[in-house]
Amino acid sequence: MAENAKTAADKKELLNALGENRLSLRRPCMEGTRTSILRNIENEIKNVDGHNVIWIRGSPGVGKSALAASLAKTLREQDRHVISFRFDRTQSATITTDALWRAVALGFAHLYPSVRRNMLDIVQSDKIPDPFDIDGRFKFLIEMPLSTLNDVPHEELPVIVIDALDECGGMRHDSSGKDDYKGLLRMLECWAEADYLKRFKLVVTSRPDDRITFPDSINIYDIPSGQEVKPGDSVSNDIRVFLKSRLDNMEKDSAWVAETVNYLVPGAAGVFIWATTIANFLEGNPRARFNIIKSRKRGDDKEEMGDLYSLYTTVVKTSFGQISKQEVRGIISVMGTMIYAKQPLSDDVLVMLPGVKIGDSDVMRLIRTGLMSVIDSDSDGILYFHHKSFEDYLLSPSFVQQLPELSVIQNRGHHERQLAVLCFKTLVSSELHFNMCSLASSTIKNIDISATVKSTIPPLILYSSRFWADHLVHIPRDEKLMKVVKFVMYEKLLFWIETMSLSGKAYEVSSILKKALSWKVCL
Repeated sequence: MAENAKTAADKKELLNALGENRLSLRRPCMEGTRTSILRNIENEIKNVDGHNVIWIRGSPGVGKSALAASLAKTLREQDRHVISFRFDRTQSATITTDALWRAVALGFAHLYPSVRRNMLDIVQSDKIPDPFDIDGRFKFLIEMPLSTLNDVPHEELPVIVIDALDECGGMRHDSSGKDDYKGLLRMLECWAEADYLKRFKLVVTSRPDDRITFPDSINIYDIPSGQEVKPGDSVSNDIRVFLKSRLDNMEKDSAWVAETVNYLVPGAAGVFIWATTIANFLEGNPRARFNIIKSRKRGDDKEEMGDLYSLYTTVVKTSFGQISKQEVRGIISVMGTMIYAKQPLSDDVLVMLPGVKIGDSDVMRLIRTGLMSVIDSDSDGILYFHHKSFEDYLLSPSFVQQLPELSVIQNRGHHERQLAVLCFKTLVSSELHFNMCSLASSTIKNIDISATVKSTIPPLILYSSRFWADHLVHIPRDEKLMKVVKFVMYEKLLFWIETMSLSGKAYEVSSILKKALSWKVCL
């Protein structure tokens, strides 16, 4: 009993010291699809003498994330431990190399006492390097602890699955994460070549990327798409199985379903998100929507994303139809915020943006019902893009060409300013105050701080406290905004620091202040 209590206490100490920001993997592949490639990857993992790094590579939307989730699910069903991590460029807490290695380190510490003891020694002696020391963090969080597992058989060691490698460092149009991304690639090269790491199987997924120059010692699985996909091959058959299953649930006329599937499968060209978007679009009124699909102008097959972007244009135009200028403004505010916010925001926050909630206009309902084909929501009802390719589409020349009235969605400065103003309106309000959680000093030791913070501090206060400087640095300096910044720094500084400390983000305070000091005319 005492030993179990000690183990639990050690795990809690490590979690408090390192923190953990980890997203679950996406949904797995539909049953009966991707069987061949999954079997090959499983065999490679079981091969003790095989490659220790496996790279699943493919164009946007071909199903890499679903493959990663299916692989993890299958391995766990076989009683193999899996430590998974998913980069997501819309979730700022998960896009760093440091977040990855902390999650992996905690996963190993949870499983193995020797790793746990090693890491506790490092934490308690305050030897862990600064989070920006990518090489140092890798050495102390990964190399040294894992060196204690030499007596564990290869086939019993956990498999590490890293999804969306190319999203490390954040949005592709943001250069701030380049060094972090380069550091991650450097560490993965080390993983593939270092003798002391070759015992550990690592599976990564990403889009094709010229910056990724893994050594020849890794095993690459390219997922075909476009002209590489031929009628009747396994990829086409998987798309067929998926579409038939979805259409069977919408329409009882088997002849119509067969005709529709035969028409759609070649158009998918191996891109599952194309098939998923089509199926979502057909929901509710499949025959009428199918006629719209047949009459649409197809994209240029010479462009990698040409036909997918053409499909997205059809979805948006059909969904919104005739909308007022006020609704256009609100749609621009919401969609731009979904791209540039540091983490997804709730409807309660989004309705505070310009144009979203004025008079009888209900932009949130318009977006939720009109864009069901490409937008989803989590268990808390928070909106997110169903796939990153839709965000890429919103930022593409094709979008501006087809929907010029919504082109301001691409104006980063516009949205960064709206978000900065929203943050500062929140910080100057009475919601940021002394003793944010109304804690009595005599009872602090007996309180679950994280639960108390979640129940007492509004999410927008937490967001604004953490990200105000991130938005500020992307907009030109002006006197009006400068006065607000000074007010927060002079009048609300201690309340802000208290909030950061209570939320476990005190270590970010210095970097936030440095960003604020660097604020200058830009963009």
